[in-house]
Amino acid sequence: MRKGPEKPKNAVSRMLPVLASAVVAPLAWAAWLGWDQRPDVQTDGTTTGPYQAWQILGLVLTQLAPVYWATARRHPLAAVLGTSAGLTAAAYYDWSDDSSGLFAIGVGLVALGSLAATAAAAGTIAFARRMLTGGGRPPAVRHLS
Repeated sequence: MRKGPEKPKNAVSRMLPVLASAVVAPLAWAAWLGWDQRPDVQTDGTTTGPYQAWQILGLVLTQLAPVYWATARRHPLAAVLGTSAGLTAAAYYDWSDDSSGLFAIGVGLVALGSLAATAAAAGTIAFARRMLTGGGRPPAVRHLS
C-alpha cells in the first residue's frame, strides 16, 4: 500500500525531545542533589561534599533515559542540548547563592561536562541502534584466495 504525503509536524511535536530532556534534567537534579546542601565535616576537620558519589551516579543514570528516548527517535542533538541546558540551569539555580562568586566556574564545568557526556552517550546510543537494526552494517571482509 502506498503511503500518502506526510503531515507537517506542529511546533510542539518538533520541540518535544528538547523540552522533555530540558524538563527531566532539573527534576532529576532536584531529586538526586537538591536536598543535600551542606558539606560533610570529617572527624579530622576536613570537609567533603555536599554530594556523594552515589548521588552523582544516580543523576547520570537517570539522565540516560531521556537521552536514549530522544536519540532513539533520531533527535540526538535535542537530547544533548536539552539535557545540558536543564542541568546547567539546575546548577545555576542551586549554586547561585554562593557569596564567593565561584559558583559560575562550577556551572560552566557542569555545562561543558554535560555537553561532552551527553554527546558521547547519544553518539554511542545512535551507533548501537544502527548496528543492531542493520542500518549501518560494517563492510564485508573479503578473503583473498
